[in-house]
Amino acid sequence: MQASELSQPLVFRRVLLTVDADDPNSSIRAFRYAATMAHDYQIELCIVSVLEDDDVSIFDVMTPGKIDKKEDDVRQTVEDYMTIAEKLGAEHVTGLTVGAGDVDDVILERVIPKFKPDLIVCGSDTEDASHRVPGAVGLRIAKRAHVSVIVVR
Repeated sequence: MQASELSQPLVFRRVLLTVDADDPNSSIRAFRYAATMAHDYQIELCIVSVLEDDDVSIFDVMTPGKIDKKEDDVRQTVEDYMTIAEKLGAEHVTGLTVGAGDVDDVILERVIPKFKPDLIVCGSDTEDASHRVPGAVGLRIAKRAHVSVIVVR
């Protein structure tokens, strides 16, 4: 262990915040943490939400406009978070929404290569989440991502 390495500060410059439009309780504390970091350290914050496969039924696909409405809801959620982050003083905030897919796969395979974060902040899913296993998305991202991940409970 190098003493010089231990004394160097660890600073993150690009934070990716994942928010779940269907489970706002899991996202609130993660948002507060990420927005505070973005404000205090003047770093880039990207807020992302994915329309989950589990949120789209065969009836949704067959009903005209139903998928568009769900995508609009996800987009509005991200825009709302961006607005609040900017009001809290975060200056470098971007938003990203992704159409239907498996959340962790979409984040790992499409969002991370695009935004290139050095830290991912996730909320811990609550019982209200549509995922099969509460807390599983943050866990799967933490296991597979090649960057630091913080799961905020």
